[in-house]
Amino acid sequence: MTAYIIRRLLATIPVMVVVALFVFLLLHLTPGDPAAVIAGDDASPAEIDGIRRKLGLDRPIWEQFGIYVGNLLRGDLGTSIFSNLPVLTLVKQRLEPTLVLAVSTLVVAVAFAVPMGVLAAWKARSLIDRVVMGFSVLGFALPVFLIGYLLIYVFAIELRWLPVQGYRPLSQGIGGTARSIALPALALGMVYMALIARITRASMLEVLSEDYIRTARAKGVATGSVLLRHALKNAAVPIVTVIGIGLTLLISGVVLTETVFNIPGLGRLTVDAILKRDYPIIQGLIILFAGAKVLVNLMIDISYTFFDPRIRY
Repeated sequence: MTAYIIRRLLATIPVMVVVALFVFLLLHLTPGDPAAVIAGDDASPAEIDGIRRKLGLDRPIWEQFGIYVGNLLRGDLGTSIFSNLPVLTLVKQRLEPTLVLAVSTLVVAVAFAVPMGVLAAWKARSLIDRVVMGFSVLGFALPVFLIGYLLIYVFAIELRWLPVQGYRPLSQGIGGTARSIALPALALGMVYMALIARITRASMLEVLSEDYIRTARAKGVATGSVLLRHALKNAAVPIVTVIGIGLTLLISGVVLTETVFNIPGLGRLTVDAILKRDYPIIQGLIILFAGAKVLVNLMIDISYTFFDPRIRY
């Protein structure tokens, strides 16, 4: 196991090198002069030259890449063009809302989707199964921003149970944070729930048709024990895989959700940076998101051995 983890960690190095190369070329592949694009149409030649020197665009491209990689190895993601703050500082300021939203979405989605998928497989081709699958299709069909606006209208405007938008930090109390994050987590979690529920149902149906499940039922083992201890455990590998894939899909969902609910997280920071053409922030966020995706995939691969002892690396 240790050797496998070391090999996987080493395998992430070329992946991150390719990502770093792509992120570096992102600035240079922009049509026209990147400094002029960032400065805007009304900028003077002196302002454009200042931005070019600040970004190091006046140096040879191989030297620029070497400096960029060296800064990454030191943990330096660059400096924002407009705020003059280090990108890492801006990320730290916006990290809490995004982490809280992602964790809340994961908890909500898994807590509801896995039981729904198990129930649909147990009651296959029944009304319950059709309802669960109908919800899954609806969750895939509706975009996140539309679900968000519907939830805002019902729970914030009509019922007045939850705030319309905004985020309250954990330092101001968990209760306030939970109220402010409830609607965004539910809006983003519905799409995630639909994916997990469908995969859980399909995996459980395959396992429930196995001989050892029929033997357990013939011996009079309780239904709950058959579903949870025998079937769900053996169906866990594809379920864990899709949960991990969903975690990486949360990145795009977070951008839309934070924009709809006006949450000052990394998603909102990404949108603001794109609108301002603040390339150092965009480059830094892409590197961080790519690193998070690689880490999640590594954790998924390691978790396989805990759910299925037959898997050995």
